[in-house]
Amino acid sequence: MGKKVLFVATVVKTHIMEFHIPYLKMFKEAGWETAVAARNDYENPNDCHIPYCDYYFDIPFERNPLKKENVKSYRMLKEIIDRENYDIVHCHTPVGAALTRLAARDARKKSTRVIYTAHGFHFFSGAPLLNWLTYYPVEKYLSKFTDILITINQEDYKRAQHFYAKRVMYVPGVGIDLRKFTNIKSKDICKRKELGFKEDDILLLSVGELIKRKNHEIVIRAIAKLKNTDIYSSLHYVICGTGTLQNELIRISKELGVENHVHFLGYRSDISDICNVCDIFVFMSLQEGLPVALMEAMACGLPAIGTKIRGNTDLIINGENGLFSENNAKDLAVKIQELCTNNDLRIFLGQNAQKSIKKFDLESVKNEMKKVYSAI
Repeated sequence: MGKKVLFVATVVKTHIMEFHIPYLKMFKEAGWETAVAARNDYENPNDCHIPYCDYYFDIPFERNPLKKENVKSYRMLKEIIDRENYDIVHCHTPVGAALTRLAARDARKKSTRVIYTAHGFHFFSGAPLLNWLTYYPVEKYLSKFTDILITINQEDYKRAQHFYAKRVMYVPGVGIDLRKFTNIKSKDICKRKELGFKEDDILLLSVGELIKRKNHEIVIRAIAKLKNTDIYSSLHYVICGTGTLQNELIRISKELGVENHVHFLGYRSDISDICNVCDIFVFMSLQEGLPVALMEAMACGLPAIGTKIRGNTDLIINGENGLFSENNAKDLAVKIQELCTNNDLRIFLGQNAQKSIKKFDLESVKNEMKKVYSAI
């Protein structure tokens, strides 16, 4: 009988499809039978087609761990894992990984090995006390049922040393395909015109869900503080992403009188092209594991301004390949103005960003993951 692997995450479209297709492909090409268990989160369920996946199980995961659907999800997972006798079960996302590790307890007594990739613990330096009281004991307990715990940033790696997992390993993220994010300046003018901007406009870019954690509001407020500067007339803030706060962010933009300088592009599949026509990447997130959006921007040679938080600190070296900003509009406005008026600094930081991001290339990370799979 051939070897079998199961990938588990809470959702398909915004997790499995975004991060794990290269690894499904890697197993498939090595002759393994591949399976995915996750909730079908496509607007049209018929659009759910997972490449390199032999079997797909639609599991009704809910992100809120207290939802009753998660009881059903646990039972479904346990039945699948006990029946299929997987060699490896690799789980991701907090709820999906928690239920998977509980469901796989009996299978681990046989031959199944369980890997959990923590994409960023909910407890971290500066996190609310409630996060520590709620999530830390749960993650530590569940680590008892984990053969390999993978962390993707240095802060989580150090903290996980105190857990019970048989082995804790550090892998620098899920990897990004650097070939997709090359700095192709010949595309600038055409793409800028397509997006409605002029050649001499200064474009700030953020990529991420329109939710509180991504902190887009602080960027809008920083732009408002630049209204009386020479750069304001050509300064535009481009946001790629969708989310529940869009109407609120539009309201704030109008209230501050900067609505003509803030542009909501929605969900985009051409992020690399958009990165290549922008000048500065702004990433003021409040919490991250290891932010893919920031890595992609750096791979395009964009100088970045970001908060000094876990994950960002794994990527940005202040003054060398990007800048850190305090989480307030005044300091961010100063950093934006500094980069807008200093072209040499933008070029210097952008070139260093491209160099420093190479260790996060997909091929490098895939080689690291091969070591993880070989370890069990």
